Amino acid sequence: MEAHELFIAPYVPSPLPVIRQMLILAELKPGEVFFDLGSGDGRSVIMAAKDFGARAVGVELREDLVKRALSSVYEHNLQNRVTIVNSDMFGVDLSSANVVFLYLTTSANEKVRPKLKAELKKGTRVVSHDYEIVGWKPVEVENFCENPKLGYPSHTLYVYKKD
Repeated sequence: MEAHELFIAPYVPSPLPVIRQMLILAELKPGEVFFDLGSGDGRSVIMAAKDFGARAVGVELREDLVKRALSSVYEHNLQNRVTIVNSDMFGVDLSSANVVFLYLTTSANEKVRPKLKAELKKGTRVVSHDYEIVGWKPVEVENFCENPKLGYPSHTLYVYKKD
């Protein structure tokens, strides 16, 4: 794999209200295993562990973001429930996942789709922020408005279930 293929999506963090809504839509339950592919600063894995009681795994390629995520994990004292993996998402085994979180691009989702299809067990939920997984039929699509008073910014949240 060539180096440029490793960075398949830019770092744009999902706003916290959007992450919370995605975790609610995914019906993440205490004790379940949550993966964020491209976890950035770790905000989603921290919320999944702290507020939803999940075991959370963040997979992030950029070392600077991994360091930032790890310091947040320690700050919240979640090192027994959150793992941050400094790796390319294609090298991580997803078979233990109950929920997978994506905030990539449509083309990146396209690249990761065969991996999800091959490794996820039946019933695993995949939530994607703003970008659909072409060829998969979402069980739910929600237009979520971060600030209803302003009427924006607005986000499209996709929920898929592995059959």
